[in-house]
Amino acid sequence: MAEQGGDLPTLGEVSTWRGCDVDDLGGSRIGRVMALFADADDSRPAWLIVGLGRRRAKLVAVPLRDCAGGGGRVWTAHRGEAIRTAPAVDPSRPLLREHEIAICAHYGIGETLGRAAEVDGREAGTVTSRPA
Repeated sequence: MAEQGGDLPTLGEVSTWRGCDVDDLGGSRIGRVMALFADADDSRPAWLIVGLGRRRAKLVAVPLRDCAGGGGRVWTAHRGEAIRTAPAVDPSRPLLREHEIAICAHYGIGETLGRAAEVDGREAGTVTSRPA
């Protein structure tokens, strides 16, 4: 997992992950990268949008900071159950501060850590991530 700041892959690097299979912490395939969200202020990648199951019927946000990609696959540091029970997102609509805080809380990311800390100080109702 990357630390906050420059250790995260660039938007260009993460864009190559679209269509890649996603494996959970235990190595089980849980879905496929369908889209990306980037920070609304600085365009740094923030979330992978993962389609779950064979039909990709449910789309969820997975914290980019907890992912690594290579060789046509992406691995996440989260268990499949946590990802399957994450709140659904619409990859065509931006995320508001409150949505991101709720998604972070689902993954156990406190308000003083990672992405939650990045958006916590922004005004309520503010768009914090956009489809990339």
